[in-house]
Amino acid sequence: MAFDPDLEFLDIRIALEQIGDAQTLHGMLSMLEESLSNDIPRIEALLVAGDVRGANRLLHSMKGVIPIFCATPFCQHVAQVEELSKVAEAADVRMAYAMLQPELEQLHAEVAGYLNGPGAAG
Repeated sequence: MAFDPDLEFLDIRIALEQIGDAQTLHGMLSMLEESLSNDIPRIEALLVAGDVRGANRLLHSMKGVIPIFCATPFCQHVAQVEELSKVAEAADVRMAYAMLQPELEQLHAEVAGYLNGPGAAG
């Protein structure tokens, strides 16, 4: 598995360094793909409903997982929104999440593309 310059957020090199082997990586990427698929729209819905605590629980979980697969700048963005969701009003968190959500969706697309692409182990 080589470095892929077309991936903006998913960093296979970082993931392999932390996970150790391609087969385990594939399984963990499958779990990440499922989590992103479920959590991205759930966080948005919770924030629209004003449930910042519910959104924080999902963002907290995401903050813990993202560093396994992504480089520091993106991880910091996730952490900033998660931290904001502990202390800010719903409208402020919604605005911050609106800036993070497209990046999460891009990560989701990259993970799905990697899992379905040529050379993906499984």
